[in-house]
Amino acid sequence: MVGTRYKTNQYLLKSLDTKGSYKPMFIDGQAYFTYDVTTNWQLDFLANYASNRYQIVPESRETDFGTLNQALRLKIYFDGQEIDKFESMLGALSAIHRSDNEKTTLRFIASGFRSKESEAFDIQGQYFIDELETDFGQPNFGDVVSNRGVGTFLQHARTNLLAYVYSVEHKGNHNINRNKQVLWGVKYSYENISDKLSEWKYVDSADFSVPTVVPYVPVDGFELQDVIKQKIKITSNRLSGFVQGIFSKDLKDTSTVSVTAGIRANYWSLNGQALFGPRATLAYKPNWKRDFLFKFSTGYYYQPPFYRELRNREGVINYDLKAQTSIHFVLTSDYNFKAWRRPFKFLVEAYYKHLDNLIPYEIDNVRIRYSAKNNAKGYATGIDFKVNGEFVKGVESWFSLSFMQTQEDIKDDYYFDYFNSDGEKIVPGFTNNDVAVDSTRYEPGYIPRPTDQRVNFAIFFQDKMPGLPDLKMHLNLLFGAGVPFGAPGTERYKQILRMPPYRRVDIGFSYQLLKESRKKKEKGFGRLLNSVWLSLEVFNLLGTNNTVSYIWVEDVTNRQYAVPNYLTQRQLNLRMIIKF
Repeated sequence: MVGTRYKTNQYLLKSLDTKGSYKPMFIDGQAYFTYDVTTNWQLDFLANYASNRYQIVPESRETDFGTLNQALRLKIYFDGQEIDKFESMLGALSAIHRSDNEKTTLRFIASGFRSKESEAFDIQGQYFIDELETDFGQPNFGDVVSNRGVGTFLQHARTNLLAYVYSVEHKGNHNINRNKQVLWGVKYSYENISDKLSEWKYVDSADFSVPTVVPYVPVDGFELQDVIKQKIKITSNRLSGFVQGIFSKDLKDTSTVSVTAGIRANYWSLNGQALFGPRATLAYKPNWKRDFLFKFSTGYYYQPPFYRELRNREGVINYDLKAQTSIHFVLTSDYNFKAWRRPFKFLVEAYYKHLDNLIPYEIDNVRIRYSAKNNAKGYATGIDFKVNGEFVKGVESWFSLSFMQTQEDIKDDYYFDYFNSDGEKIVPGFTNNDVAVDSTRYEPGYIPRPTDQRVNFAIFFQDKMPGLPDLKMHLNLLFGAGVPFGAPGTERYKQILRMPPYRRVDIGFSYQLLKESRKKKEKGFGRLLNSVWLSLEVFNLLGTNNTVSYIWVEDVTNRQYAVPNYLTQRQLNLRMIIKF
């Protein structure tokens, strides 16, 4: 099997607030070959190549934000460009042996992976923060009435990351009998990573170079912020393995109990850490009139760090960073039933995960910035509901609802509140003529993790046009509660503001022009076609402004403004699917 794709979002991105020249290009290809050497041996080869290239020449941006009582407008004029390239290649060769009685299967795999990433940009933005008229009764409602700040920022980066991962692996499974199965595996990996970092930014507001420290103190001279200059090279070895058994038993009342249990181990030469994680799943299918299946899973899970987690915001590597750990408790109920003489499934899953040795991180626009420290503990808990089935005969729809909370406690974070001689809270360096004579230390405790999205709701509903079954309609509704965010470079306990909720409605219509069951002609191009579908979709039907991230701008008083970056507005998508 061989496949390839080419895609560009050049026209899609023209609907964003930032106007300019966008030239993204995505190319990828996959190939999978199999060859039966003998009746017992088979060779497989898998190859994958992907190249993503982004060229951006921003020109200007205008975004209105704030509230009804305090409406603001950000206007930016840009110079410069950004060129980012991401390329990955994968190749894997496997030899598979199956015993004559087909009870034992052995796999021997050799693979190589290469990833190359580069970011290069020099972008200058001259920005104006203006206040808008919010009085509906004024003739200049919505126009600029005053200026809140003027400034310039310059962002520079030249980063190049090259990673090679080579591995050899063996996997096997043996069916002892109908109710017993054993699986095992062992893997060795060699990693070679090279990274060159050169990043800085400069913020100037009213002829001042604004420092990133608080309280604000004017400084003389030219000052760059967030300067990173590093050359990093890492080589390491990983060894991992697992053993797992699957056992099932039919009880006297024809109920069924099955147990899946095993242990996974791994070792990484970079930090010298050896890990062992047991895990198990118990499944029970009772002999009831209604078709229920219950599962309980628990286990000790490790997530050994990769290169990104090792590197902090300053580009310094922590070679002693340990694996993040988690103890899982998951309870699942699976119910198959019929309604209106059609099949349905109702799934409920509740979970609690105790997290330790966490590596705190923050999301800066679309980048993930790690602290490179195991200095946090936390938890994740929630419950998911999903029902799917043929609400309309012949087409499947589904509804889902999820509640989740995940928080962390950073062990070494704290802050002080300062008070003057009258016992009033002050900010030293900001409050005029006030001197701190007393202070109180506070520890923030548990704070939301960046993925703490409390509610998720989704509906995907399909229907057929009465009297015209070849014409189908689908409706997609999504709602997600806002996730935490905060100013980049600030302490994590300050990054607990909430984005607005994500809301989106899509609608689509599809029509089958040619059916598989039709009588094909003996001649002509039509005899080569198996089926043809034509569809028209409207994404973000209501034109909702959904916030994906924020751009932060500052004025001379070091006051920061969070200006939302919105996802695309309403989009039309015309698609044709042809099968030969």
